[in-house]
Amino acid sequence: MTLTKRVIPCIDVALDDDGEAAVYTGVNFEDLEYTGDPVEMAKRYNEAGADEFVFLDITASADGRETMLDTVSAVADEVFIPLTVGGGIRDTDDIKETLRAGADKVSINTGALERPELITEGAKAFGNQCIVISVDARRRFDEQGEHYEQVDGESCWFECTVKGGREGTGVDVVEWAREAEERGAGELFVNSIDADGTKDGYDLPLTGAVCDAVSTPVIASSGCGSPQHMLEAFESGADAALAASIFHFDEYSIDETKAYLDEHGVPVRR
Repeated sequence: MTLTKRVIPCIDVALDDDGEAAVYTGVNFEDLEYTGDPVEMAKRYNEAGADEFVFLDITASADGRETMLDTVSAVADEVFIPLTVGGGIRDTDDIKETLRAGADKVSINTGALERPELITEGAKAFGNQCIVISVDARRRFDEQGEHYEQVDGESCWFECTVKGGREGTGVDVVEWAREAEERGAGELFVNSIDADGTKDGYDLPLTGAVCDAVSTPVIASSGCGSPQHMLEAFESGADAALAASIFHFDEYSIDETKAYLDEHGVPVRR
């Protein structure tokens, strides 16, 4: 039986000047602009036929605060598809509280890089299927990495970053993906800081390198500007493709995207 590929809208949520949760979009994780209300957007995507939904609290780790669980709970009340929540998750108590608020999965980046044992602990306590390891990758053209790809005629490796892409770690993304899989991650969520918000397409060398290195399902993220870009991500080995702006601003609908993929031989749920 062929597994269907998943089309996943994502909202990046932060606190506005009044301390209220709001959805923002930006480019390369910067220049964020207000986009909408997270609960209303979640409801819209649930009705639009999305396969899953991702809620990322994009400033929780950088601000050193907990995930906005009241908003997560309100979103969970509106979606009846798998909900992944990320941002500010540092220990198993955070995982438990996020799942209790209504998430089906948690996405962990900084907390796992700082203490990789969190992956093992989370998988053991809540099941592998609940643990999604998020990677915010940045291209580096130097000799500090472990796994290299050819990008535009140059040799490049991908570095894991933390705090919303604000800080490098020196950790090679491909090696980290392998370790995360070994420790029990049920899914890998691969973001590209270089491609984020550009609508020029996913970072296919990055996506392909991670997909080739692991058997764990991989979600391609960052840079989607059209259904064709999703097709390219699936051809690179991704199991799911995530997009934000093209759906937020009604450039393409979920249904149009799935119809395009279906026409090009990609198995999708319709």
